[in-house]
Amino acid sequence: MTMTMTMTMTMTLMMMGCVLCRLQLGNMQSACTLGVSSPYAAVCASSSRCPIASLDNASLINSGVYSAIFIRLSGRTGEGIRKTSLTELREVSFYTAGVVEFRQAIGQDANENLADNLAGYLELIESPDAKPTDIIIFPELTLNGMDTLSFVPKPEQALSPCVDDPGSSYFAPFLVSISCAARKTSKYIVINICERQLCSATPEDTRPCAPTGINIFNTNVVFDRKGAVVSRYRKIHLYGEPRNSTFVPEPQSFKTDFNVTFGHFICFDILFYEPAHEMLLKQGVRDFIYPTMWFSQLPFLTAAQVQLGWAYSNDVNLLAAGASHPEYGSTGTGIYNGRAGTITSVMKWGEGERRIYVAKVPKYQSARTTKAQRPQRSLKARLEQKTRRGRDSGIQIKRDYLEQYESVWLEQLYQQSEGNLKQEVCHGKLCCNFELEWRQLPERPAANNFYGFRLGAYDGWRNEQQVDANYVRNCAIFACSGPNIEDCGQVLDTKQSRVNFIRLIIEAKYPRSREFLLMPNSVLEDMLPLEPPQFKWSMVERRITNQISVRFGLTDSVQLSNLLTFAIYGNYYDDICTFGKGTPEQDRECGFLATGDGAAGLRSLGYIWYVLPALGMAVKQSIPIFIEPWSIVGGKKFMPWTKLN
Repeated sequence: MTMTMTMTMTMTLMMMGCVLCRLQLGNMQSACTLGVSSPYAAVCASSSRCPIASLDNASLINSGVYSAIFIRLSGRTGEGIRKTSLTELREVSFYTAGVVEFRQAIGQDANENLADNLAGYLELIESPDAKPTDIIIFPELTLNGMDTLSFVPKPEQALSPCVDDPGSSYFAPFLVSISCAARKTSKYIVINICERQLCSATPEDTRPCAPTGINIFNTNVVFDRKGAVVSRYRKIHLYGEPRNSTFVPEPQSFKTDFNVTFGHFICFDILFYEPAHEMLLKQGVRDFIYPTMWFSQLPFLTAAQVQLGWAYSNDVNLLAAGASHPEYGSTGTGIYNGRAGTITSVMKWGEGERRIYVAKVPKYQSARTTKAQRPQRSLKARLEQKTRRGRDSGIQIKRDYLEQYESVWLEQLYQQSEGNLKQEVCHGKLCCNFELEWRQLPERPAANNFYGFRLGAYDGWRNEQQVDANYVRNCAIFACSGPNIEDCGQVLDTKQSRVNFIRLIIEAKYPRSREFLLMPNSVLEDMLPLEPPQFKWSMVERRITNQISVRFGLTDSVQLSNLLTFAIYGNYYDDICTFGKGTPEQDRECGFLATGDGAAGLRSLGYIWYVLPALGMAVKQSIPIFIEPWSIVGGKKFMPWTKLN
């Protein structure tokens, strides 16, 4: 291809890209609104100029623009979208994953429970639904128990219990059976078990050992297609469990033969920097496995609500498998594709289930690219699905410690047929600004049979007893069955709702910190969260003040009458090196320069590379500038203070 032909092709692509933005979504602004899952999101911007006009041919190829444009231009036939023969067209690849929602046996006999659970596992592994999967994930602690422990081989030994110990002389029979199932079906299989290890196996651990001479761990075990154990992870953040923690945390990632590197962690770990968030930031892992027996908690920590928020904010694939006992508040399984949102998910009500949910999962490339079109649950179906029953629904939900929040009861919502308000609520050093617009529903419930809402702010430690604590800074709108704070954080029936929200916005300035994660946080009456097309999310770094300006709002077309929670969830983990929390001397020790000198920021960074992931570009800046993510890169989260080598 000559240089002239290359330039002509490039110019053609630039014009077509901008035209197609308008053709598919009506205008460039809508194409670039946060959360829109479109193959053209990378070539659109909210400005009137097409951003790809400044890209060279190589940048177009690397950003996936060729693929987005030519897949669309190839036209439709009876066989679907035709393929193009252009060598520049990069095939978008997938792997197929299965996540299991599993109701474990809870009878009095531990061996009978194990036999029942193992039979259920094997049935699912060999089921027709599981046939296309490359990898299957089972939930936390739904196979064996404290009375039916097993040793687990070290991954570096590359042992297959099925081959190396077929008579179960060392490893428990159930572990051998799962190994053989992985080998028979040629699949990666991830289980979570109660593991035992001899204390003498870790002489470097000088902590007291139990009289039995063994340590007991909550452990993920990963089998490859040949039944060999290729990874093992022992849970770090135990949730009130009578088990041990490792003396030295083990590696938590593994590579597969389908060219995906997975990290894995367990349940309560998701609320902490190590190991989950650390794997993303330090190792660049973009696909995560997450066995869980989550006990949902309103208004901020129901299972799917947390799973989607974590995957979205980190822009990663998350494969979550949940235990299924809704009567104890334990349910929540799903597959999430970063900023594109949910591929499939379930929050069971009433009786639990034993079921595998299978989906194709887009692979992340070495650079962030636009997502291809993929099978996904219909948003319309989500919005129109049958409402669930409220307090008698058969699901038990724990309640957060809302009494610690500074909160305001919104009496206006049921005194006025329609209205709007702007209000600020502050707690500690965090101030939350709320903007609401609403109309009352035409069919109102009985005068004393409806629920309302509170605005809340919290800047402090979560004080759940006997578990690891994390520091949160939250701004929230949450539903309550009455005017008192004790009436909030409950499962409610949407037939009691009197309000239809037509506008919701929360804005707040969050301090920069060494380790933190800001997440959109929402849940509806069906215990499922809002999807990315339903909300807007932006983060703007204010380097001079060492703050992050966050804005979370409904998209213009969305109205809600079934809302339970709408919040910005700021997880600051251990709250170490958070700007402004300590003295100026402590801020300097953490690497922050003093504010107001025109060059505030982390001392060690020098030049800053501002990453524009959707376009595959980096713009080097030597002075502080402000960037609003959703207006430039479709709302992709990026770390403006991250330096690229």
